[in-house]
Amino acid sequence: MKKVILYLLVTVGLAILFGFEIASVYYIMPFPGSQRQESIDFAYYLVNHIHYFRVAGIFLLVYPVFHFIRHGTTTHRVLVGSVALLYLMVYYQVNYRMQADVMFLQPGQVNLVGSDENKVKRRKLIIGVAYQGLARAYPIEIIGYHHQVRDTIAGNPIMVTYCTVCRTGRVYKPIVKNEPDSFRLVGMDHFNAMFEDSRTKSWWRQVSGEAIAGPLKGSLLDEIPSQQMSLLAWIDRHPNTLILQADSTFNEAYQGLEKFDEGTIESGLERRDTLSWQEKSWVIGVQLGMTSKAYDWNNLLAHRVINDSIGNTPVLLTLEPDSLSFHSWNRDSLTFSVQDGYLQDHQTLSRWNWRGQCVEGRLTGAQLNPIQSYQEFWHSWQTFHPTTLRFQPH
Repeated sequence: MKKVILYLLVTVGLAILFGFEIASVYYIMPFPGSQRQESIDFAYYLVNHIHYFRVAGIFLLVYPVFHFIRHGTTTHRVLVGSVALLYLMVYYQVNYRMQADVMFLQPGQVNLVGSDENKVKRRKLIIGVAYQGLARAYPIEIIGYHHQVRDTIAGNPIMVTYCTVCRTGRVYKPIVKNEPDSFRLVGMDHFNAMFEDSRTKSWWRQVSGEAIAGPLKGSLLDEIPSQQMSLLAWIDRHPNTLILQADSTFNEAYQGLEKFDEGTIESGLERRDTLSWQEKSWVIGVQLGMTSKAYDWNNLLAHRVINDSIGNTPVLLTLEPDSLSFHSWNRDSLTFSVQDGYLQDHQTLSRWNWRGQCVEGRLTGAQLNPIQSYQEFWHSWQTFHPTTLRFQPH
């Protein structure tokens, strides 16, 4: 009977020690099955209370370990030592090697230069921010590795974020409870990057800026409008822009994302599915009020122009000749097509450039108002906009 109790204590103790240690990282990293569960509250509790489970596991093991060391055979003692060593290895891997902010480090320096000093290829995709008269360009292959880059524009802190598994770029004001805060990459939820603020330890979802666990659950970071386009197209619009340069310390990591822009990267989590409406298909997502809509990238690529409406808002989506730079505008009562490399409205036959400006015809000088839109994987847009509509071409 005593032996049964000893082995039962060992079994339960080891299950607690190893099981909860591994679970603390399993639910917030892209392991098989982990990102398709509604487990964020459990994961948050577990990560923040793991020490209680460690104490419980060790408590159950104290007597059996003491017994096997004192009264057991040499085999028992070797097993005790081996299991202890194995646990230390698991503990080290989980709490040091597999921490998201250790796997994806922040740049040692944030170096932005003008276009005359720039070394980033001009066909590369960037997340562009035009704020209070100043412009910045952040290459996706750089911020995609770091997941976030902190910067300051016109004296205001900004947080430029990117999740390569969701293909989502967002820019936020890193202000928590009315004060600037710092964030660390803590893991992911439903394949989307999560950040933890330094003061309240809440977890924030990258795609929406929403706190999804912790004391500030339900709070939102203020988003700063941004655009995704080629660096060349951005410089054309903002010749005085500053451009983030690669930190040479991470050249090897950046090379791992060299084909991310095109979607031909080898990683199954980050490559593009060229068919439409598959998990890794590209879509353009637009959210207006309570209504969201997704547009198939392949359709936009084929037609260059989509005239549509979301609710009562007439929407125009366009793709520039570079097949990289897309735009979304409120088209008012106009409809558009591409003629001789320009946009042309059907009502007045006026010509418009790819900045949404009318440059020839009766409406010369008019400007279409931009609508925030994003390119991302279909699985991401659908997950975080579960009631989204799909654009169906006529």
